[in-house]
Amino acid sequence: MFFYGTLRHVPLLALVLGRDVPELQAAVLPGYAVHSARDQPFPLIVPTPGETARGVLLQGLSAEDVARLDFYEGGFAFDLIEVTVRTDTGEAPAQVYLPRTGVWQTGPLWSLENWTAQWGEMTVLAASEVMERYGTQDAATIQTLLPFFRARAWARQIARVAAPQTLRNRMTLDDVDILRERPGYDGFFRIKAFDLRHKRFDGAPSGVIQRESFVAFDAALVLPYDPVSDTVMLIEQLRYGPIQRGDPAPWVLEPIAGLVDAGEPPLETARREAVEEAGLRIEQMLPMMKGYASPGYSTEFFHMFLGLTDLSERAAQGQGGLDHENEDIRNHVIGFDQAMALTETGEINAVPLAMMLFWLAAKREGLRKAG
Repeated sequence: MFFYGTLRHVPLLALVLGRDVPELQAAVLPGYAVHSARDQPFPLIVPTPGETARGVLLQGLSAEDVARLDFYEGGFAFDLIEVTVRTDTGEAPAQVYLPRTGVWQTGPLWSLENWTAQWGEMTVLAASEVMERYGTQDAATIQTLLPFFRARAWARQIARVAAPQTLRNRMTLDDVDILRERPGYDGFFRIKAFDLRHKRFDGAPSGVIQRESFVAFDAALVLPYDPVSDTVMLIEQLRYGPIQRGDPAPWVLEPIAGLVDAGEPPLETARREAVEEAGLRIEQMLPMMKGYASPGYSTEFFHMFLGLTDLSERAAQGQGGLDHENEDIRNHVIGFDQAMALTETGEINAVPLAMMLFWLAAKREGLRKAG
């Protein structure tokens, strides 16, 4: 098999095969060029007269190897074709994964070195989630979930920068042993079941603890604020948590919010979501706070921003959201004092929004003077 793209990255290839990778032979495929897939973290091989695609040749693949590769590559909508490659020892027949027509758009020429620096680690983390589903889910399902696998992998990379430990103890993740993982749930969200043991505050090891964790994503939250008119924008939409809790009024007032896409700085997510959910282009974003939504059981992590913007031309109510994401969003522009009153009555019952309003309350006077 001839690999021209991300599977030239040995850690990824070993993960997909589920075994050590034997020696790879350098090879080229005449009549093709390797390009980036537009807006995607992987390449495409494209028929191009006069060009030559560099890659590697892996021989001696078993039926299980091919099945695992088909499963992984099927998630990208690629299919195997027969080709003839050139090596230092002459021509050789091989198979290569070619993208299906019309699925992806071609971007600029692709570089393995640049991809490894930007996407290599994240891709290996996402691929581990793909291959955990080998034998239980099909490649078509994997294709729909790949962006979310990458987003979870990106969250793990962001998480490596720990918050300060001044009041907290100095123990780290090294003081936690995951003894085994038990069957959970793997879908758009994940529920991971596991047994662990950890170091206690007195230095002794804990007993074995059985727990489950809801594996979600990092999210960026934005509270738009106009310091001149002293108004904020809140959004309202139907939420599934209140439905399942039995709340008779499951439409919730919230800040603008959205999933941090793979490789995207949370600040850029905040700007993107402001456009998508409210039609606001906000350049001046002030970091507010960041932290876990419910650390007792969930990985969900919030990056919160105050978006300084002019709301004077906005109607008291408006519509927002993307149809293809099934978003039906209503926007409310209200005075700051009214928003704070809604926290007192309990009508604002999304805690992140309340936190952001209280943060704004502490900074409001200075922002209004500067505005």
